[in-house]
Amino acid sequence: MDSCFFSDHISHHVSATDRGQLYSKNISMTKRSNFKRLLVLCWLVAVLALVGTGQTPKPTETRSARSHPGLVLTKDGVKQIRSNLGKVPLFDASLADIKAEVDSEIRLGIVIPIPKDFSGGFTHERHKRNYLMLEKAGVLYQILDDKKYGVYVRDMLLAYARLYPTLPLHPQTRSYSRGKLFWQTLNDANWLVSASQAYDCVYEFISPADRVVIEKDLFRPFADFLSIGSPQFFNRVHNHSTWGNVAVGMIALVMDDAELLDRALNGLKEDGLTAGMKDNDGGLIKKEGQKTGFLANVDEPFSPDGYYNEGPYYQRYAMYPFLVFAQSLQNKRPDLKIFEHKNGILLKAVNALLNLTKSDGEFFALNDSQKGMSIYSRELVSAVNIAYLFGRRDPALLSIARKQGRVQLDNSGMAVALGIKSGLEKPFEKRSIDLSDGPDGKQGGVAVIRNKKNDDELALVLKYTSHGSSHGHYDKLSFSYYNNGEEVLQDYGLSRFVNIEQKGGGNYLKENTTWAKQTIAHNTIVQNETSHFGGDFDTGSKYHSDRYLFDVSDPKVQIISAIENNAYPGTRFQRTMAMIEEDSFEKPFLLDIIQLDSKTPNQYDLPFYYFGQIKSANFKYESAKALEPLGKANGYQHLWKEGNAIFGTENAKISWLNKGSYYTLTSATQAGDEAMFVRLGANDPEFNLRRDPGIIFRKKNVQKATFVSVLETHGSYNPVTEASRNSYSSIDSLKIVFEDEHYIAVEMKNKAGVTSLFVLSTKDDRPTQRHNIEISGRPYNWAGPYYRPALK
Repeated sequence: MDSCFFSDHISHHVSATDRGQLYSKNISMTKRSNFKRLLVLCWLVAVLALVGTGQTPKPTETRSARSHPGLVLTKDGVKQIRSNLGKVPLFDASLADIKAEVDSEIRLGIVIPIPKDFSGGFTHERHKRNYLMLEKAGVLYQILDDKKYGVYVRDMLLAYARLYPTLPLHPQTRSYSRGKLFWQTLNDANWLVSASQAYDCVYEFISPADRVVIEKDLFRPFADFLSIGSPQFFNRVHNHSTWGNVAVGMIALVMDDAELLDRALNGLKEDGLTAGMKDNDGGLIKKEGQKTGFLANVDEPFSPDGYYNEGPYYQRYAMYPFLVFAQSLQNKRPDLKIFEHKNGILLKAVNALLNLTKSDGEFFALNDSQKGMSIYSRELVSAVNIAYLFGRRDPALLSIARKQGRVQLDNSGMAVALGIKSGLEKPFEKRSIDLSDGPDGKQGGVAVIRNKKNDDELALVLKYTSHGSSHGHYDKLSFSYYNNGEEVLQDYGLSRFVNIEQKGGGNYLKENTTWAKQTIAHNTIVQNETSHFGGDFDTGSKYHSDRYLFDVSDPKVQIISAIENNAYPGTRFQRTMAMIEEDSFEKPFLLDIIQLDSKTPNQYDLPFYYFGQIKSANFKYESAKALEPLGKANGYQHLWKEGNAIFGTENAKISWLNKGSYYTLTSATQAGDEAMFVRLGANDPEFNLRRDPGIIFRKKNVQKATFVSVLETHGSYNPVTEASRNSYSSIDSLKIVFEDEHYIAVEMKNKAGVTSLFVLSTKDDRPTQRHNIEISGRPYNWAGPYYRPALK
């Protein structure tokens, strides 16, 4: 018999011909295997005797007669899938891919290393690979009715059942909640979510004796460790605890354990935690009166619109456990009506998440987020499939599934594949949208404004949310801007190289705190070189910005305006952004107005982080002869000062070229205003930060200040034909022509001498309210919060 045993350094393999039990070194495998099975059979006989007397030992709590599988797959679903094999192209292709992947792993043999590494390291990645293979092999067993997949799952679960009781806490100590298989309990929960599905699929294949061992030595202690043994992880509201709750809930459903299921849904009744506790990243673990459990994690982080307060990157990560557990509950406990909970919020969340993507399907960078994450992730494949089956079978979701090019191997995946085969799909139209934040929808929000013409799309994202839990950034009223999915003005995202072991074990780097979370890392106002709320998590978590106006009723003038009153005590600022179409411009331009009013004079900085090559500027500047950091703290220490300028003109204009498109930023300036060309990378000896450029506009020693800018997207450059087209700005001048406590008016003149005016009522947004003001001796009368008279 080929065998496998655990080692501190090397994991030996079980052959494809016989995947038996795993045992320790230097002992006869066959003898130990037979002896162990004898012990288990004896134990089972004792259990049966106890049942006859009415006594039930804990490891075999009463189980219902419900059949398996019953979580993501059901018996009826398996019948439907088998009857359609070879007839549904997308499902068949997905099945072939997964079969090839799992078959390759079976040939490799079962590898169970002793845990020791951070994410990205061998042991971490091997255990991660194992749980993914367990899940996939389980569904293959059901769909193909092939015993080899059942054997593979059974033997791997038995192997883990022998390893798990021997494991101490993981040797890496960085996490606030260390796991056993992984460096953090979060990844242990990932493992159990997948392993539960695998166990459900092969439950009836595994002998009762082996099920006793697997549940007694693996699943029950595993569930207890994630919950009772790790209350700081399990009993909070966070994507971490969502995974923990779901892990315990999934195995509870398989084992039909009512107590475990209640623990998963409603949290621990007693956790011994102190209110105000924080994790190692500064995130809140417990607050007074906090509800816990899966239902609390559905109720609190999601707004009524489906926005998740941690941002789309972590919403994507959490949607898999949210929806796979909901699917399982719907199949096993339909009485809970989980997809109707909070007015169907889990299904709304899928729609919200899809709307928080660029034209290429990548998520907008909000809070901690790794750029490049997209709708093509396995979590979004699952989300789209489940939302289609358990929602209203929205045909627009089928178009997303077609782009994804694969489906889940379950009932929802078959439903999607059949819908596509039947030609039911319709385009998923991403329109301008304003998503509220907070459980009641009253904690600010995030606005996405889009202008799409044929295959061209410009997209603006303005963030005016609550802080966003431990993954939030100090970036009130920040924005990012996109041209056909390419970043024009960026949000930095996170400072982390996920699963790259050489970079801090794949974990968050210190620069995530010293740079990425700081206000200066974002395209928003910084007062006196300090971050919003002083960079204090507790303070920032108390407040949110407020929407003043969102109006996209006119596709030629789409507006978002929001107000921040708490980022800096005694200072109020309002940001109004409008995407405006005008015939004399090749593409819509972006108007940006920031008005500040403080009780004291301050220095205000407004950065714009662009990509590409500076082409020209209409002002004189000095390039630095020697690079020095821009400041000493709050993110400024990471910026090299490459050049600076002091303005004496009314307009500052800077143009750049990036990936074949030209961009020009025109700003209304006053004498004495400054600009600094900066580049990221100072005080970064380990090269953890990208070397991204930016320009910062500065106003000094002012109590009230207004920043007005216009960003144009224009022209093109083709490196093959070397043809440059429309490389110059269309703007001749930009200026503020009126401003008081209630109104602001901005005038822009193009190169043809045509003048346009934009007037905003900054205090009254009622759509029927009439306004009358005089600008430069001319009266203006209108109804509604803004006015844009005909060009003159």
